[in-house]
Amino acid sequence: MNRTLHKGLDKTTHFGFEAVPEQDKARRVAGVFTSVADKYDLMNDVMSAGLHRVWKRFAVSVSGVREGQRVLDVAGGSADLSRLFLKKVGSNGQVVLTDINNAMLRVGRDRLIDEGYTTPVTQCDAEHLPFPDNYFDCVSIAFGLRNATHKDAALRDMCRVLKPGGRLIVLEFSKIAKPLEKIFDVYSLKLLPKIGQFIAKDADSYRYLAESIRMHPGQEELKQMMEMAGLEKVEYFNLTAGVVAVHRGCKF
Repeated sequence: MNRTLHKGLDKTTHFGFEAVPEQDKARRVAGVFTSVADKYDLMNDVMSAGLHRVWKRFAVSVSGVREGQRVLDVAGGSADLSRLFLKKVGSNGQVVLTDINNAMLRVGRDRLIDEGYTTPVTQCDAEHLPFPDNYFDCVSIAFGLRNATHKDAALRDMCRVLKPGGRLIVLEFSKIAKPLEKIFDVYSLKLLPKIGQFIAKDADSYRYLAESIRMHPGQEELKQMMEMAGLEKVEYFNLTAGVVAVHRGCKF
């Protein structure tokens, strides 16, 4: 089949508001996070006025993780959740930090080492986790699911590696309360790229991040996706008027 004919059969997905071939999304997302890795934490503090730290602490608090358990931190980037989970599991437990992006993973690994933590760090795709079935007591993904090419596949694989009785925690931007939509649109779509240009010298990456929030499933749709992936008792907690939501599901 010639390339012209084959091109018409390519599946597309969203890269922000742009439709791109599925095989191109991972590469383009990688470019975004490689570009912003060094300023990622600073930008998170500025973008959320520090609230991202509160959201992450809440996500860990509802995970039910206890001392001695195993936790997988998917798309863990700069290791904010991994550090919180390491305090929960103690010396008898284990936290595995993963990310598909090497630049982000180095930031997280170095931070853990600097703080005296020795924990496994693995570069991998959330859709193809290199871990055995029924292995982890908890799997978390914070602000990473919306960047997956196939969110349903990522959810299924995260469910696969959970032990029966284990919990999946998804912290992600969601659908804000309707009265605040216009204000949030102006902030995220207009101001955020300008802040990204000023601090990280990269307006385009933060424009993508703002657009990707709009393309991500809302609270109820994500709940249904988690149920279809094999999780039960799925519930969600809206934080900051729905700017973000924490979804929690169990495997039985």
